[in-house]
Amino acid sequence: MASVGTRNTPRSCIIAQGLMVQEGAVFDGVDAGPNRPFGRLTGRLWPGPRGSSGPALCHNVRIVKLLVFSDIHGDYAALERHMDAEADYYFAAGDLTSWGRGLERCGEILARRAGRVYVLPGNHESERQIADLAARYGLIDFHGRSFEAGGYRIGGLGCSTPTPFNTPGEYSEEEMARRLAPFAGLKPLILVCHCPPLGTDLDRVHKGMHAGSSAVREFIEKQRPAAFFCGHIHEAEGVRMRLGDTLCFNVGRQGYLLDSDTLSRE
Repeated sequence: MASVGTRNTPRSCIIAQGLMVQEGAVFDGVDAGPNRPFGRLTGRLWPGPRGSSGPALCHNVRIVKLLVFSDIHGDYAALERHMDAEADYYFAAGDLTSWGRGLERCGEILARRAGRVYVLPGNHESERQIADLAARYGLIDFHGRSFEAGGYRIGGLGCSTPTPFNTPGEYSEEEMARRLAPFAGLKPLILVCHCPPLGTDLDRVHKGMHAGSSAVREFIEKQRPAAFFCGHIHEAEGVRMRLGDTLCFNVGRQGYLLDSDTLSRE
């Protein structure tokens, strides 16, 4: 995961989408030159001096709107409605499809907001499928990555822990914990995952049955992100709860629009 910090603002920074940005910088290996929609719409990163540990984001804190949705499963009309909504950032938190079928049509719809759409694999897509989709349609492959906006660090991790269906995007609990580890210490953090925390209302299939991740729950309890978004368990769609200090949402297909000002008052 690329880690972005704060350094002295370079003279060539400009204001775009409320962020101070610099021409020709890089976000997680994505060229942000003037002809790339990501750089134009969501800000560019200052690479920092030669030999430094990584790129830095130059920004002004402002209210930002995040639209998070998951588990579309080929409902193109629902996806169109999300793209009709106005937000600064759009997060597709996994399972755009069932078994990867129809990804190209999803890409065509998401491309309407190219440069502002951050995609994660669910358990129904592989990491490679999502990376290829993002490259073809001008989307941002957000799996295992983070950036800064509105005074928050926003991170994303897709896939689920094992299911009975042997779907392509599944991790062991050990692998899930390993992939969450780079987000530790990022504060204040908004974390977007496909998989919910185990043993909560967010992963309740029915009374007495839960299907989330113990690694995700442990991360939330220890790191206490400001907000957590997930999907995966359709029966828990629309559930909102607190897990310790963290405001948590299972957004599902209906999605959830959050602004940073509202979050700061919660």
